[in-house]
Amino acid sequence: MDRIQEYTSYGHATNAMFSDEDAIVPLLSDMSETTIGVSQQTLVSATSNTARKLPQYAAALTATLGAFALGTALAWSSPAIPKLEKGEAGFEVTSAQSSWVGSLMTLGAAAIALPIGYCMDQIGRKLTMILLAVPFVMGWVLIVWAINVDMLYAGRFFCGMSGGAFAVVAPVYIGETAQKEIRGSLGTYFQLMICAGILFAYVVGSYLTVFWFSIVCGIIPIVFAAGILVIPESPAYYLSKGKVEEAKKSLRWLRGKEYDFEAELAEMQVSAENAAESKRNVNIISALTARATINALVISLGLMIFQQLSGINAVIFYTDTIFQAANVKDSSVSTIIVGVVQLVATFISTLIVDRFGRRFLLILSDSLMAVCCVALGVFFYLQSIGNDVSNLGWLPLTSLCIFIIVFSLGYGPVPWFMIGELFSAEVKAVAGPISSITNWLLAFVVTKFFKDITDAWGKHTAFWVFAVISAIGVLFVFFVVIETKGKSLEEIQQELGARGKSRKNKVDIAGTA
Repeated sequence: MDRIQEYTSYGHATNAMFSDEDAIVPLLSDMSETTIGVSQQTLVSATSNTARKLPQYAAALTATLGAFALGTALAWSSPAIPKLEKGEAGFEVTSAQSSWVGSLMTLGAAAIALPIGYCMDQIGRKLTMILLAVPFVMGWVLIVWAINVDMLYAGRFFCGMSGGAFAVVAPVYIGETAQKEIRGSLGTYFQLMICAGILFAYVVGSYLTVFWFSIVCGIIPIVFAAGILVIPESPAYYLSKGKVEEAKKSLRWLRGKEYDFEAELAEMQVSAENAAESKRNVNIISALTARATINALVISLGLMIFQQLSGINAVIFYTDTIFQAANVKDSSVSTIIVGVVQLVATFISTLIVDRFGRRFLLILSDSLMAVCCVALGVFFYLQSIGNDVSNLGWLPLTSLCIFIIVFSLGYGPVPWFMIGELFSAEVKAVAGPISSITNWLLAFVVTKFFKDITDAWGKHTAFWVFAVISAIGVLFVFFVVIETKGKSLEEIQQELGARGKSRKNKVDIAGTA
């Protein structure tokens, strides 16, 4: 009981001290030298229950409208390319050219990933996302009024640049604006909006000409830019620039006027000061070779590799073939069904990711994807040796649906939003894009060359290889990936092996025993 009274008294005293804005930094200095009965993290937790969640959800959804635009661009080729090959554009588009039209977007995404990290650190997350609407619209203008295939190439490349940039900026913005209790759920919104954009493209593209379909897709980035004007800049970015008052206004918007945000602001300020000191005293090479950064890179790169080599693009590529084996002849219906399944499963992941944790969902996802790839490989093997597989139509159809569901629950959203969780502020602008570049380059390889591989060795071999890779991915997650559920960004850095002031400022309640 004495300990509880001591805790309560200290809490009231702290709130009083925080009412003086100039007292925040001196207080942190005193806390780092004095052993007391509560940590900064405890203070944050003590007030976090009073914060409003709705503004945080609104900010995350608005930021991920860029992901919706990315989803439409990714899926554009599915309904558009068959029409282009039939001459709808007014010029010839061969099968070989179509593969470049489909895959060049991933190269554009890879090209922008590194410079966009520097850009968002210089001008902010919010302004960066607004400016990204410009190349996105330019890309769609080139596609809409293309008079030759080269204009299609350029348009797809520009759309890829903007989409790839959103894949870097949006997870960082969400990671910096969301409370740790809901950060996982909000982080999955990026993948959810990609899936929504894909479904939108499947449906609209099935009924419109390429010209009008592309115009509709080009309007989306404009709507996105208008929405971004309403939400605040990341408070972490403001603090990195020494703008404490702006950071307070941002937190008030995100947490609500009734929320006592001073303790959270103080912890964020410590992180910003540590990051600023690291940038002054440590060059980027030293920061990237720090133990915490190396561990974070290993985890993020591994997750991106296993995501792209899981077979997701191959499964989507052969959707029509699989549905035809299940006696579903209408390809537009099959792609829409795939889009609906993926969207629903990703939405479910937003509800459970902060309940079950990242590791559990990743292991579940990879395990079942391996089983599904084995089943698909068996089906295509039996088909390749001349067996009658007409009675096994349920096997590929079931495998396809389960694969998409578990991918959308785990390996679809989790690797992307973990980028915003794993890296410290001083290396996020470089390390995050490295992970993104790896992902997009692998996506290009799979998209561009998968058909050549299956023609040489058969579809069954490819799917069995994917199964083996997914099984290895299970082991990778089990032995290497840390759990970030319910942890502050500071705590994650400590678990990854960070050293510095952050450990000194963390006061353990056990110290007063």
